[in-house]
Amino acid sequence: MKVLVPIKRVIDYNVKVRVKADHSNVDLANVKMAINPFCEIAVEEAVRLKEAGIATEVITVSIGDKSCQEQLRTALALGADRAIQIETDENLDALNIAKLLQKIVEQEEPQLVILGKQSIDSDNNQTGQMLAALTGMPQGTFASEVKIEGDKVNVTREVDSGLQTVALNLPAIVTTDLRLNEPRYAKLPNIMKAKRKPLVVMPAVDFGIDLRPRSTLLKVTPPAERQAGIIVDSVDTLIEKLKNEAKVIS
Repeated sequence: MKVLVPIKRVIDYNVKVRVKADHSNVDLANVKMAINPFCEIAVEEAVRLKEAGIATEVITVSIGDKSCQEQLRTALALGADRAIQIETDENLDALNIAKLLQKIVEQEEPQLVILGKQSIDSDNNQTGQMLAALTGMPQGTFASEVKIEGDKVNVTREVDSGLQTVALNLPAIVTTDLRLNEPRYAKLPNIMKAKRKPLVVMPAVDFGIDLRPRSTLLKVTPPAERQAGIIVDSVDTLIEKLKNEAKVIS
């Protein structure tokens, strides 16, 4: 079984995000970047399938400029066998990303595609579903457990009412949730080995896809700062403040 794992380069989740002074976008200057946490879970799940003897090859792919090779090398250090970079300087929306991934799926013909349910920067939660629609493959989203049984993959997914298990015919697409697994840390010997693993660069323009954006970023602003709470001395004072200051009761 061949497993394809798309990953995304994002700001490290431990870093406080800053907005540019002109509010045109998020400030990425001198900011620590990392693999999107949901994507890292997807890499871990693919590697576990390989360690269990179910998967024979794990391929990771990322879309972006040369800087995303750092995250691809990290995925290789975590256990992926080879990597593909789709090179572009454009900030692509979810549909264009899904169209590029569709081309990689057609080229590699994986039996399973595992990707994060969303990225922590845009939080769109769209790419996996769009890729499934474009490829015609069945999908299991928000996976908290993945089991391969013959020519099917059973995906336990988190829904509003609890847990739901769906059986998908392979090839299939799975998007990962936080409770699927806990990613490992890359060991130094594996980091060194990752430098020798194959990483192929493919220009996005070679895929013949119209990559013009369907949406336009107008403005980015930080969230409003919350005011400090206060302690009131009576219920009457509390009601007065809720009515006249917070205006949450009438």
